[in-house]
Amino acid sequence: MAKGTFGERLKRERELREVTPEEVCKATRIAPRFLEALENEQWDRLPGGVFGRGFVRSIARYLGLSEEDLLSEYDLARGEGGNGALAKAEERIPVPPKWIPILAGVLAVSVLVALALGGRYAWKAYQAHRAAKKTSAIVSIPRGTQPRTIGVSAPAGAEPGMIASTTNLDLSVSAKAPTHVRVVADGTVTLDTEMAARENRHFAATDRFEVTAADSAAVLLELNGQSVPFAGATSSSSTIVLTSNDTRQARSGTTQR
Repeated sequence: MAKGTFGERLKRERELREVTPEEVCKATRIAPRFLEALENEQWDRLPGGVFGRGFVRSIARYLGLSEEDLLSEYDLARGEGGNGALAKAEERIPVPPKWIPILAGVLAVSVLVALALGGRYAWKAYQAHRAAKKTSAIVSIPRGTQPRTIGVSAPAGAEPGMIASTTNLDLSVSAKAPTHVRVVADGTVTLDTEMAARENRHFAATDRFEVTAADSAAVLLELNGQSVPFAGATSSSSTIVLTSNDTRQARSGTTQR
């Protein structure tokens, strides 16, 4: 667009409507110096970007001209495209540094690792707590209480040295009331837990049983089908040792030491 064309048209349109510059400035609130700069195409005296286009839009609206047509002529006169102001505004938006996404990824990985380590530590602490609680629940033998040993009967004529290798022990443990019971068979702990009322369990051994009950009066024992009571069964902790060594069969069918 030739220089002076836009300014001359703007001035001509204003004069054709017999509107003075003062009336335009008063109606559009545009400073007189900016209106004069538009009509004389003194672009260096005008603010750039959206401000200059806003002046042109206000004047076109006041004079009854097409806003888009006048803006197109304004852009051509200034050597700007229709979207020039928008493009410049977008260029002014700062681009985020490339290290920000990298830092966000590192932080996310760090959080995941911390959660995994924390979960592992909590699980180990829970297992240690359970083990300590289980150990503390084991019934200890009161001081001064000696385990009572009862042997199972051996076949008549059997040699003493052959009893341990030929005799199998079968133990039945029944609970009349809830109590903690610990059973050791041939030196191996096979039971160490709380038994419910009327619960019955069976155990097998070759040579020896050691039974501990928190409430000896609440436990019934049968060794190879023979009832074996705790000595002086009371509501207190007691331990009994059942073995196949050094025994003989009584005429009554009970086992004696």
